[in-house]
Amino acid sequence: MATETPAPDVVLYARDGGVARITLNRPDRRNALNGDLLASLGRRLDEAASDPAVRAILLTGSGSGFCAGQDLNDRDPRLVAWPLALETIQEEAFHPVIRTMRASATPIVAAVHGVASGAGVSLALAADIVIAADDSRFVLSFARVGLSVDAGCGWFLVKALGGPRARALLLTGGAVSGAEAAAMGLVFRSAPAAEVLGEAAAVADALASGPAVAHGLIKRALAAAEAGAFDAYLRQEALLQGIAGRSDDYREGVLAFLEKRAARFSGA
Repeated sequence: MATETPAPDVVLYARDGGVARITLNRPDRRNALNGDLLASLGRRLDEAASDPAVRAILLTGSGSGFCAGQDLNDRDPRLVAWPLALETIQEEAFHPVIRTMRASATPIVAAVHGVASGAGVSLALAADIVIAADDSRFVLSFARVGLSVDAGCGWFLVKALGGPRARALLLTGGAVSGAEAAAMGLVFRSAPAAEVLGEAAAVADALASGPAVAHGLIKRALAAAEAGAFDAYLRQEALLQGIAGRSDDYREGVLAFLEKRAARFSGA
């Protein structure tokens, strides 16, 4: 009797010390997004967030690319009923993942190689730190298929590049290389393709050995800076710094500085 071969996991998860590595795993489709992948990614992000041993997340893609955006095979108008309820799809499938990444107290590092297209760009930019291959491609492909921007991409582009560049890239369906993205401030830095994953892993390892409380508070402070008025941000910044000041990690950090030694952060 023949046995069925189990379908491969569309998102792989592994923990190495304090780093959870989450890998998009549809290499035959350049990790294009579908409902299964998005749901699995959401579960894996929640798993990392709920594990106190995880103090950094490394997000990458298997095969030749990071993420080719929405899998348009699933939207073939010859095979599925139209019009599609894209507003509902965004709210129920895409936005929860983006919100989870932005709200996570755990720092997220993205290693981008090959192509990041459409919502794949959003997925990369939702991370806190992005290391991109010099020859990778960030493709703002929405207009190419008759779409507006989605998955938070417009917000990320305006915040990183300003309105003029964001409009030009989105309206023309433009693309930039990883090296260009780093030069314009869209990502943290670029590296030769063979070194991207190693550099991103090194950043994640460093974050995992750092002050977890402070990292979470820094993310909250910067979220307030991006979203609120300056006075409101300052109030939030003071509140969050007060929480940091009461943490064991802050005490250890001060002691280590005064004793001229490396800090041994506990994450508390």
